[in-house]
Amino acid sequence: MARPVTLFTGQWADLPLEVLAKKAKGWGYDGLELACWGDHMDVEKAAKDKAYAKGRHDLLKKNGLKVWAISAHLAGQMVCDPNDARSDGLAPKALAGKPEEKRKWAIETMKTTARAAANLGLKVVNGFTGSPIWHLLYQFPPTSAKMIDDGFKRFADLWNPILDVYKQVGVKFALEVHPTEIAFDIVTAERALKALQGRPEFGFNFDPSHLHWQLVDPVAFIREFPDRIFHVHMKDAAVTLDGRTGILGSHLGFGDARRGWDFRSLGHGGVKFEEIIRALNHAGYQGPLSVEWEDSGMDREHGAREACEFVRKVDFKPSAVSFEAGFEK
Repeated sequence: MARPVTLFTGQWADLPLEVLAKKAKGWGYDGLELACWGDHMDVEKAAKDKAYAKGRHDLLKKNGLKVWAISAHLAGQMVCDPNDARSDGLAPKALAGKPEEKRKWAIETMKTTARAAANLGLKVVNGFTGSPIWHLLYQFPPTSAKMIDDGFKRFADLWNPILDVYKQVGVKFALEVHPTEIAFDIVTAERALKALQGRPEFGFNFDPSHLHWQLVDPVAFIREFPDRIFHVHMKDAAVTLDGRTGILGSHLGFGDARRGWDFRSLGHGGVKFEEIIRALNHAGYQGPLSVEWEDSGMDREHGAREACEFVRKVDFKPSAVSFEAGFEK
């Protein structure tokens, strides 16, 4: 086996962890990437109580599973976002309608998540950063260069104190490069790193699906940032432009057949996973390949099992010897 295959639990948070763990083992997974919502991971408890942290490991071990990373996408999103009503359901109910109170809560929660990961013996927290400038994407009404510069500065001002805690406890933060985040392609990922002056605690949770539908080459991303790939999501997407809808989604929900693109179960979209595996091998990435399963057109339990089988089939170790070695005398 080249790399462990895990399942990100964010899309399964409606199930108790014990139920999901048993299912995941039956589907063939080696571990779970625990989402910090539902009952899967309480970061407040894990940061303060090592017995709780051990209990998470024990629960997984009982089902023959391990954990290599936890993920705090929801709290991370609120660090830089405008925090309008859309995020009211992602924060404590008492903070609904209070943008800056949600931000303060998110900042402290992301710090707590680093401490939780350290107590769990983990080295990576995945998540989002949010963005103060995503709404400026189209550059109209006229958007000055200073507005964009200020947005990246705002990102750095908010995230540097958080990353100081990650540095202190020996954990890295892996941003999932994604529309609505400060980094959503190669150019903006470069700019995010520059805004943070290249600090080593910050890198990326590589997810090819979000690059593919934007028409960004996922392999080029790996080659651009080989030492910043801290974690990998395995997720597929299909571009289905038909001349009527565009790449921006047309305000149509996921699963709507009229969309110009949508997420697909692994192997049912357009992502070239063999090339990604080869690029990860060149980059020296040996961490887990974590299935983030999203497909509105497929039963999720069928999809989760099939996705695990797909990853095992597509993954392979790099060669330890040149094929030409047999020609030598």
